[in-house]
Amino acid sequence: MPVQLLPASAAAFAPRASAVNVVLGSRVEPWLTKTLKRINRIRRPLNSVPQHQRYLTEILSSPHAIWTLASLMLPKAPDSELKKDSNPLIEAISNYQLVHLEAYIVHVDMVMQSEVAYKLTPDTIGSLVEYHKDIHCVNAKASSYGWPEKEQQCKKLHEDFIQAVNKFVFRTHVSALEGLEEDGAGELLSGKSEEVKTSVTALIQPLLPPPAKIVDVVRQPPLLPSSPSPNTPIWVAMDEVQIPSPLPAYSKPYSTATYLNAASVVASSRFPRRLLQPLQPVRRAAKRPLLLDGHDGDEQRATSQSHAVALVCYATARALAVGWDPHTVF
Repeated sequence: MPVQLLPASAAAFAPRASAVNVVLGSRVEPWLTKTLKRINRIRRPLNSVPQHQRYLTEILSSPHAIWTLASLMLPKAPDSELKKDSNPLIEAISNYQLVHLEAYIVHVDMVMQSEVAYKLTPDTIGSLVEYHKDIHCVNAKASSYGWPEKEQQCKKLHEDFIQAVNKFVFRTHVSALEGLEEDGAGELLSGKSEEVKTSVTALIQPLLPPPAKIVDVVRQPPLLPSSPSPNTPIWVAMDEVQIPSPLPAYSKPYSTATYLNAASVVASSRFPRRLLQPLQPVRRAAKRPLLLDGHDGDEQRATSQSHAVALVCYATARALAVGWDPHTVF
């Protein structure tokens, strides 16, 4: 896309130039010749490209060469001060005003871009700035909630609008020069006014509050089924908690019937009577010399086996009588 160059007079806050920058090609379009002859009072000759360029530059540089690009219907006061009337026509006339968007031509290019550029007049810029400050900003502050930097942001919004409206340049095709009238004035044709309205209205931005701060949500871990709710009072939670009663200490009840039954069971069994007698403390006999006779060895082994069997039977009887307990059996 080629670079679109504009003269210095098209910059923001720049004054209007004494002469309009007009660039024509090597051949003049027939519609341009027809338009210039229509507004030519003194019948100046238009037989060459330089003659067309000089006449067009002269007529567009006139102080009266002011174009009406569009018209906006704007309120005269903030919404809180508008008048109410039963007649809608009277109410509209009392509360609204018609602001004409007037501009002058700063650039005509029929070679590279085939466009014409318009810049708003100081009077139009002043009317829009006044509306933005006294009406738009007041309505914007009234229709939004308050925050600490609200006044500073509204002031910055107005300053940005001043910069934008002074930089505003409307560009359109050179065929718009067909609406040229005497003294260089004119109006846009073929619905170009709607484009101007849309472009100028887009410069009026709303007052937006700052974005909400993102807060990290701390998720509470899930509670156990038996755990009380965090919002439940502690005394209510304690009432709802079921504390299990302590288990009673185990103690086997003493009963003589159990002993008698066990004694009868033992008595009726086939144990030898001598095994049912309480064991006597075993006295350690003096060591005897090892006999080589086989009868003495067999007698010793039989005695040891008898003592072992008696001990097992005694432990079994005691266990059946009073239950298994090392302290009671032995």
